Amino acid sequence: MTRILIADDHDVVRSGLHTILSAQPGWEVVAEAEDGRQAVQLATDTQPTVAILDYRLPSLNGVDATREIRAIAPQTEVLIFTMHESEPLLRELLEAGARGYLLKSDARKFLIAAVESLALHKPFFTGKISETLLSAYLSHGHVSDGALTTRERSVVQLIAEGHSNKEVAQMLGINPKTVESHRATAMRKVDVTSTASLVRYAIRNGLIEP
Repeated sequence: MTRILIADDHDVVRSGLHTILSAQPGWEVVAEAEDGRQAVQLATDTQPTVAILDYRLPSLNGVDATREIRAIAPQTEVLIFTMHESEPLLRELLEAGARGYLLKSDARKFLIAAVESLALHKPFFTGKISETLLSAYLSHGHVSDGALTTRERSVVQLIAEGHSNKEVAQMLGINPKTVESHRATAMRKVDVTSTASLVRYAIRNGLIEP
């Protein structure tokens, strides 16, 4: 039995995926999540064979959710299912432990094949994504020193979603002063000087929806 978790903040996407996947013999959609933190909790509870995650998830983005799921359920393979195609994002997701990446525009052609491959613990990338990965590897093959850390990215996402430093601290289980420190470091790294600019950065890089 192939057990599948679906995480996407759009009801219609989850419903469509559920219908397609549950129609396959021997496949069962065991859980659905609407944000990253819920996805991690459900992965802990259900131990799915494959977790299908949108990258742009509220509360905890796809990169960080992937990292946490792979840590608590190492047998679960993660398929990133997203509209976003960017070389830095691909590298981050691979480093976090994702072994599959599928653009939503390619779902009609490749969704079933992607889940089949990951259920066998084999990676899945379309030709277009493979070319992007190869180009990235040949050009530099590593994350730049200015990349945000996991914690910094989480802080930026939550701030961009409109949460105060105090709220972010409560959600992440850290001190408000630590939140401010991460916020300041992240702003320096991405070269912005205001919260509005930080929000624009989060939108451009797919951490939140505009």
